Parts: sequence; structure tokens; C-alpha cells
Amino acid sequence: MSGSAFNAFKARVPIEWSPRLYITLVRGLPGTRRLHRRTLDAMRLRRCHRTVAHPNTPSLLGMINQVKRLVVVETEAMFNARKQQQEEQRALRPPIVVSHSPPPTPSSAADSAK
Repeated sequence: MSGSAFNAFKARVPIEWSPRLYITLVRGLPGTRRLHRRTLDAMRLRRCHRTVAHPNTPSLLGMINQVKRLVVVETEAMFNARKQQQEEQRALRPPIVVSHSPPPTPSSAADSAK
């Protein structure tokens, strides 16, 4: 599980209890069991790479346990750290300014030709 998205998020912030959980569908629905598809539908996860926020309840934890191979679960701190890093990557960078020397004037070109 070394290359999973969960480990990448976990490395940014310490994991602690959170009243809200952010759940992201990371595996596709084709080929999954009907029970898993209905569970994901109940969690409002209908497309891949979509994230939904839910309160941390025992019934939600049971649903997550049922489809744990298909989703990534983040706490609020983990979600905010990931969003902040994405914003930093998308932030506008300062423009590259290239200063060119002014073109030679015709009088100085005539002087250099003599």
C-alpha cells in the first residue's frame, strides 16, 4: 500500500479524530458488486475522483468499511492540506521579464562603419 493516495495525504498532517470525513472515489464502478454500487450511491459518490463530505457517524464508518477498496477517506486537516497544496501549485507565478538592449541608432551605426 506504499503508493496509495491515502499514504500521500497521511504524510502531510497527523491523523486525528475529525467530526467530518471527506471521501473520494478512486476506483471505477464497472465490475463492482451491486451492493457496493448501491452503497456508493447512498454516499453520493457517482463518479471517479469526486469528493463528498459527511459527518463522522457509525453508519457511515460501516459503509466506508464495505467499500474501502474503492475510496480514500480524509479528515478535515488532511483535506485542507491537500487543497492548500493544490492551490499553491495552481498559483500564478511572476512573469519572466527579458530586457533587451535598445537597437542601435542609425547615427551610431554610421560612425562604427567609418
